[in-house]
Amino acid sequence: MMPRNIKKKPGIIGFYCFKGKKRLALIITVLIITCFTNCRKENDFQRWETYRGDSGANAYSSLSQINRENVGKLKTAWVFHSGDAREGNRSTIECNPIIIGEVIYLTSPQLKLYALNAATGQELWMFNPYGNEGSRGVNRGVSYWEKGNDKRILFPAENRLYAINAETGKPVPTFGKAGYIDLREGLDRDTSKIYVTATSPGIIYKNQIIIGHGTSETDGAAPGFIRAFDVKTGDLIWTFRTIPQPGEFGYETWKSPDVWESMGGANVWAGFALDKKRGIVYCPTGSAVPDFYGGYRKGENLFANCLLALDAKTGKRLWHFQMVHHDLWDYDLPSTPNLITIKKNGKTVDAVAQITKMGHVFVFDRETGEPIFPVEERKVPATDVEGEESWPTQPFPVRPPPFVRQKYTEEDLPNISSESRDFAIRKLDSARNEGIFTPLSYEGTIVFPGFRGGGEWSGASFDFETGILYVNANEIPNLVSLRKLPNTASQQTAISPGEKLYQLNCALCHGPELQGREKFPALKDINKRMSAGEMKIILENGKGTMPGFPQLEEFEREAIVAFLEGKTIDASNNQLVAELNQEETKNPKFAHSGYAQFRDEQGYPAVKPPWGTLSAIDINKGEILWQEPLGEFPELTAKGIPPTGTQNFGGCLVTAGGLVFIGASADEKFRAFDKTTGEILWEYKLPYGGYATPSTYSVNGTQYVVIAAGGGGKVGTKSGDVYIAFCLPESN
Repeated sequence: MMPRNIKKKPGIIGFYCFKGKKRLALIITVLIITCFTNCRKENDFQRWETYRGDSGANAYSSLSQINRENVGKLKTAWVFHSGDAREGNRSTIECNPIIIGEVIYLTSPQLKLYALNAATGQELWMFNPYGNEGSRGVNRGVSYWEKGNDKRILFPAENRLYAINAETGKPVPTFGKAGYIDLREGLDRDTSKIYVTATSPGIIYKNQIIIGHGTSETDGAAPGFIRAFDVKTGDLIWTFRTIPQPGEFGYETWKSPDVWESMGGANVWAGFALDKKRGIVYCPTGSAVPDFYGGYRKGENLFANCLLALDAKTGKRLWHFQMVHHDLWDYDLPSTPNLITIKKNGKTVDAVAQITKMGHVFVFDRETGEPIFPVEERKVPATDVEGEESWPTQPFPVRPPPFVRQKYTEEDLPNISSESRDFAIRKLDSARNEGIFTPLSYEGTIVFPGFRGGGEWSGASFDFETGILYVNANEIPNLVSLRKLPNTASQQTAISPGEKLYQLNCALCHGPELQGREKFPALKDINKRMSAGEMKIILENGKGTMPGFPQLEEFEREAIVAFLEGKTIDASNNQLVAELNQEETKNPKFAHSGYAQFRDEQGYPAVKPPWGTLSAIDINKGEILWQEPLGEFPELTAKGIPPTGTQNFGGCLVTAGGLVFIGASADEKFRAFDKTTGEILWEYKLPYGGYATPSTYSVNGTQYVVIAAGGGGKVGTKSGDVYIAFCLPESN
């Protein structure tokens, strides 16, 4: 459904009346004009052909038909239901759609790929890689490539990368294995025993796609290689190893000489930004795993928690900056960087900005990696956990200031009720609470900002008109602890092999006492709801949003199931006891109390609001211009408590019409803010939470704004299957 309006180009009439040098000069002139026009279109921010709007990942649009004056008139243009939300609020949609011509490409809760008419929402085709089984994964977007009549959608779905014909919805048979490549292959590990999933789309550079992947958070995780594949064939072009091998730069930052053989993580799961002109791809990496104990990955751990600048053609490292040394807090770089332009000493500088879960904004020169604002290495608290060696300092940018709080002080005690305040005081009494980067401890540690930010995968939007960065964030602490697990050397041990394996692999989500938490179900008495065979299948393959554990041996999965059934027979499994005991001699095992947030007895965050925010940051000056709560709890507002903000996931969109559009909040509303003042100008109650970044585009003179309303996810509201597009009534 590409536009077919063909107009005569000025200056071409009478072309063949010219001969010789005059014709050559005219050809050159036409080529220059055409090139200029194409270059302008590539950078005018009126289209949305790439994840987050452009290759610089800025979620910015120069469209202004919808603006401050008329946004209050927005109406629903079309609604699309995919029909595949999971029962029990176990699915979500995080997709930021792309629009090519008059076609919008998007994905569903169970990872079906759709092409719709962008003006009407009418389905053109659908590709379903999983049939009736559905997918347990998450997808945040797709990529588009074309050459002549060859037009392709590059679609990541769990461990596969598909090439789909953009016009027919059929897999391209000449790409990889009948239309896809397996991202588990080529990772220097047994592909049958690693979990790999690609949540964010790769980025297109010429005839190649550069892509990362997600890994598990426990022992046995896949390494986070960054790779480029040929868009036409699926062949591997280059690989950058984020956990260096002997002889590679950064190898010495891992103290154990053979750790590269088994260590995982340090992966790009959030997506990329690409400077097409310079041929540089910017790659934000996550932590090494396991996330919360690094006793057997001592050292700084390059290239975990780094912003990497690589030559997009070859994968060669150009520069890097590590934002967390020896991560113990799951402080992955959570989002795509932003390729921005700023003013420095009266000159225009092309820069790259990276937000973090800690609430920092780091800004660097794109070419050299030199910080635009000074960065200081500051002393941070030391660990007291056996075998651990926390890094003594961490980097802090001097400007801009953090966009969230980084220390839980007396002033931050809850103020929504005296009961909430008293609850927090009791819990805080015995916990370590020394500010950001306080290591996890036996007695418990306040992690603030929490594991979910600060900033998250939704990233930031940059306004090229004003030089202002917009970012939404969470301010909800975690209260967590470590405990060393007893040895499993005999049947008389206080912990069985099955329980130990559960604590190491399952307790993070389902709780150390099988009690469940937030969106993760309780597993207590699960044997009354599910057979042993069903449990083993889920452990191997996953279900819903739960990943599988193919890295575990069959007898290890059997041991976990026996523990869940309340049986003790797994303690007599001599093979398992021997293997665990041998491993413990070298690496003591620690269990983490899980991702539970610090909440009061009514379920509200046990900290003074705001709990979720939207901030405007002047990058030229390094200053926060305004910050507003994002979302509210109606029952608290009804009591006269000002809007508190809520936990939020899903990014914002900034436009030349003076607006910032964002869903994200747990109250399931879609809002438009005045980008200058932070005032809410329009809001719409979605049928399900909008935990995705909206897109905007123009078709036949009408500007549309579209958002996925998939609910569910980490916010835990009801799950949905909807995309809703809005426009002005007089323009449709």
